[in-house]
Amino acid sequence: MSTTTLKLPEELKERISTAAEAVGNSPHAFMVEALAAQTALAERRAAFVAAAHAAEQEVAEYGLVYDADEVFSYLQDKLQGKQIKRPKAKKL
Repeated sequence: MSTTTLKLPEELKERISTAAEAVGNSPHAFMVEALAAQTALAERRAAFVAAAHAAEQEVAEYGLVYDADEVFSYLQDKLQGKQIKRPKAKKL
C-alpha cells in the first residue's frame, strides 16, 4: 500500500472522527471506505455515460427507436399474463 496525505479542514476532520466512531470504524477506515464508494460511483457513472453514447450512436446508425409508452404498456400487460404483441421499432 502507498501512503497519501490529505489536508482536511479541522471541522471536516472532526465530523469524520464523529461519524467513524458512530459506525465503529477508525477515521482512516472511514475515509478509505468513503473514497472507495466515491470511486465506484464515478466508475458506474462513466459506464452509464458510455452506454448512453453507444446507444445514441446505435440510434443514429439504424434510426430505430421504441415508444416508451408502448413499451411500458406492453410490460404491464405481460406481467398480468395477457397475450400481447411486442411493440415495433419505429424509424426516426
